[in-house]
Amino acid sequence: MKKILKEKEPVGMLISQTSRNLLRFLALQLKEYEVTPEQWSVLKSLGIHDGVTQKELSQKTDKDQATLTRILDILERKLLIERRPNKEDRRSFLIHITEAGKNLKEHLYPFIEGLYGKQLLNGISEENLNLLQQVLIQINENTKKVFSADKE
Repeated sequence: MKKILKEKEPVGMLISQTSRNLLRFLALQLKEYEVTPEQWSVLKSLGIHDGVTQKELSQKTDKDQATLTRILDILERKLLIERRPNKEDRRSFLIHITEAGKNLKEHLYPFIEGLYGKQLLNGISEENLNLLQQVLIQINENTKKVFSADKE
């Protein structure tokens, strides 16, 4: 059964509104764990790619260096990550997730995935989810092409 929109909303506005709503929803869910969505994305990435440089982590999380530094400072104060000297390059540090950070990530990952599955994606067919995923991937690829072209 297709939903018929009274007035077709611009795609750009829908994407922006959805992004803001998802961030607000995630922030609300993470509040009791005293972690923001931005901190969560860094922690999750470190759970997969432990012991990377800040530059590598910046690329993996798609965060600029200044923002990432601020997030890492907070996560370090919370004892969820630690910076260790890089033996190959004394000018940089390697970022490691601590045991407390691993425990939090292991607890939060299924919790957050469950929220998406049970609440946010409720009522959306697998076919539509696959289509949504394909469309979002294509939008991200198109965006990267535009960024690459701007740098040339």
